[in-house]
Amino acid sequence: MLTGFGKYFVGMVLVCLLPVVQGGEAEQNLKAFPPAEPGMTRHVIFLEPQPDESLFKVELQVGKVVKTDSRNHFFFGGSLEAKNVDGWGFTKYVVAKLGPMGGTLIGVDPNEPLVDRFITLGGEPQLIRYNSRLPVVVYVPEGAKVRYRIWRTDDKTTIVPAK
Repeated sequence: MLTGFGKYFVGMVLVCLLPVVQGGEAEQNLKAFPPAEPGMTRHVIFLEPQPDESLFKVELQVGKVVKTDSRNHFFFGGSLEAKNVDGWGFTKYVVAKLGPMGGTLIGVDPNEPLVDRFITLGGEPQLIRYNSRLPVVVYVPEGAKVRYRIWRTDDKTTIVPAK
């Protein structure tokens, strides 16, 4: 029988082990995601557990490093699609084709050196749900890269008055 201190000690050990167990859960769930098809690569993101994951979002950025001028804004055609993993109910993200690169036409000095820039898919940022129990799995064409950014907020809301 555990005393009051013993129960406290066991509870603290379980709380400390919780991130390890959850990280293991995401790695175990990776088995549900098939390997990449020929011509594609699979990128996997394991997220850190958070006390309230509803306050977080993940922004996925798919693109390539390209030599461009430093003034124009560039983007790739294509789209990031959320697809169901058959038999599991998990979501995978797929970019079937990284389309042609487009951009603005700001005149620049032709003698200006080109710089390496990470050019992403055009359109709105791709924000997805934060869930540390599942890996974020993204399939992209060979040569494309995947980056991500974590967006955070607090639980404060502002009331909007009726007019």
